[in-house]
Amino acid sequence: MNFIHYSNSEDETERIAKELSSDLTEGGVVLLNGNLGSGKTVFVRGLVAGVGGNPQQVTSPTFTIIHEYTGNLSIKHIDLYRVHTNQVEDLGLEELISSNNLVVIEWADRLPRAFEDSITVYLKDAGENKREIQINNKTSNSV
Repeated sequence: MNFIHYSNSEDETERIAKELSSDLTEGGVVLLNGNLGSGKTVFVRGLVAGVGGNPQQVTSPTFTIIHEYTGNLSIKHIDLYRVHTNQVEDLGLEELISSNNLVVIEWADRLPRAFEDSITVYLKDAGENKREIQINNKTSNSV
């Protein structure tokens, strides 16, 4: 199923993500796509808050690649911005996904293939603080 939401602020973007988090489980994967500044990390803050973690701890993991947040679920927050597509296989993402984590991947378009049963989120800057957020639940295609 596809859903399109419109956000007029960071708080609204976080709320949309928090609502989505109620559908997420261990072993789940959320793929985030969008340009720089489109709200991907803000969306992760909402997911972390939704699983009972501290959203204030969420930062973009651009330089460390992987951050971990704990709440009712353990979230592995991965940022592929500085990773080339041919280096992704070396990160061991399959092991993270097969464990008891919720895995959230920013810049998911850099993955060599999609993960089955993942939720894909597209964030689009619509001017000022406005965002269009498209959520595609449970993709089953592999690239």
